[in-house]
Amino acid sequence: MLATPTPRPETLAAFEAAKGFMPVNEGLALHAAAIEAGALGLPLLEVGTYCGRSTILLADAAREAGTVVVTVDHHRGSEEQQPGWEYHDPTVVDPEVGRMDTLPTFRRTLHKAGLEDHVIAVVGRSPQVAKVWGGEVGLVFVDGGHTDEHATNDYEGWAPRVAVGGLLVIHDVFPDPVDEWTGQAPYRIYQRALASGAFSEISVTDSLRVLRRTGAGV
Repeated sequence: MLATPTPRPETLAAFEAAKGFMPVNEGLALHAAAIEAGALGLPLLEVGTYCGRSTILLADAAREAGTVVVTVDHHRGSEEQQPGWEYHDPTVVDPEVGRMDTLPTFRRTLHKAGLEDHVIAVVGRSPQVAKVWGGEVGLVFVDGGHTDEHATNDYEGWAPRVAVGGLLVIHDVFPDPVDEWTGQAPYRIYQRALASGAFSEISVTDSLRVLRRTGAGV
């Protein structure tokens, strides 16, 4: 049995040092999925960038595959990151405009990791970017807003772009209704993907689900 490819030690160290919420075990599962998807020779796409913690691992995989990561985020923070909410970080608020702006931190994260050349950052809202996206991707990583509206928009906008044999990765999938805010919307799009018959599950690592496109549909 072949060993699962792991990030370079310096890449893993940069991931652990970066601002963000993804645990190491889920990050390693994401990296393994990105390595596999990279073999298709297509771009890897991330929805929900925040400060670039998970982007580091996707970029490492893209570097190995000779492709790129495209990240999509408006960089104003998702719902739970706004003032007064649990995940709000005042250090990423732009004092001039009084709103969150994670883009400068994201750029510093990639610079420190030495991965800027392997990432294309698109600053915009996911549904708007999806409407003008023209090609297939080898992987879509959905890690954006946690409301049903945002999760559904991310799924409907980007799941159709996954090539046959490519991977759809969904983060923060929590089946327990007690996790209504953090994980029920991602759980519902995960269920929808399975029910479509177009995707089959290939791995589960805590709240991270990896599915392969095996046919048409969403």
